[in-house]
Amino acid sequence: MEAQAPNPQNKRTVARRHLIYYLRVFNHHTGDLIGNLVDISTKGIMVVSEKVIEPNTRYRLRMVLPDTVDGSKEVDFDAESRWCRNDANQAFYDTGFELLDPSMEFLDAVDRLVEDCLFKE
Repeated sequence: MEAQAPNPQNKRTVARRHLIYYLRVFNHHTGDLIGNLVDISTKGIMVVSEKVIEPNTRYRLRMVLPDTVDGSKEVDFDAESRWCRNDANQAFYDTGFELLDPSMEFLDAVDRLVEDCLFKE
């Protein structure tokens, strides 16, 4: 499969934050590593991976957090892959995921990540 570029018509309305270090994202159902989170917003995430991720596919994902949030080191969420393209390092792929009805637990985890783990803009 050929990686697809993001749609230029799809303008981002929420600022993304770039991580100081990578957080691992897994397929909740299989336990397989999807990739490493490289940026995040309350609307979506971008993951870098070794494999092409098919666009327009719905996933239940699990993210391993650097610190405990509400008693857990993990947070589960639903997302749909929207695009996939080669990373600057041609051995990897960047994939954009749209969050699907994120829970308050997930949004709280995003807030904590922005506070504690991310570059400020």
